[in-house]
Amino acid sequence: MPAQVIVTVDVVLLTLKDERLQVALMKRPQDPFKGELALPGGYVHAEDDADVAAAAYRVLRDKMKLRPPYLEQLGSFSGARRDPRGWSISVCHLALVTPDVIADTHWFPADKLPRLAFDHASLVAAAATRVRNKSSYSALPAYLLPETFTLSELQTIYSQVLGEALEKSSFRRKLRDLDFLEEIPGAFKGGKQRPAQLYRLKGMAVFDRTI
Repeated sequence: MPAQVIVTVDVVLLTLKDERLQVALMKRPQDPFKGELALPGGYVHAEDDADVAAAAYRVLRDKMKLRPPYLEQLGSFSGARRDPRGWSISVCHLALVTPDVIADTHWFPADKLPRLAFDHASLVAAAATRVRNKSSYSALPAYLLPETFTLSELQTIYSQVLGEALEKSSFRRKLRDLDFLEEIPGAFKGGKQRPAQLYRLKGMAVFDRTI
């Protein structure tokens, strides 16, 4: 009788904290790798999960009481040696949040990880690379900010994710080309002299960040 394949989902939950991409890690409560740090993850429940994205959302809900404003499938990681319980496949997802959403989370720099269980270090590396690559042409870094933000705050986030200073006029011209922002009428931030206009992502007026 052929061995049963282990099918799981893992989530690389990233935020921007102390001007660095950081990842949420949890100590495993049971073997294998009991007590070691790992990504939040779990088995796919074929009877309950409509698809692997639903499984990833369920894992975050059950383990972290969280529904992130952004989640995408990162890729599949498989093989006979990645899990001592047997041949396994993990459908890994990338999620982004602001660091204040879950205050008791253990955050670690994505580029300076402690020892992790399974092959989770390679999953984190793949997720960090995906975020940096997509940040050059998408709205992705905006999901690391609160629901509303100023253009200066958005530029700072992009600079920190990309690891380089961005020229103001070029950055704002790029924003106009991408066309993913909308002004919030009558909403400003700052002092009385020169308050800054607040923006949000189009179609994302309300983020369901916690449950």
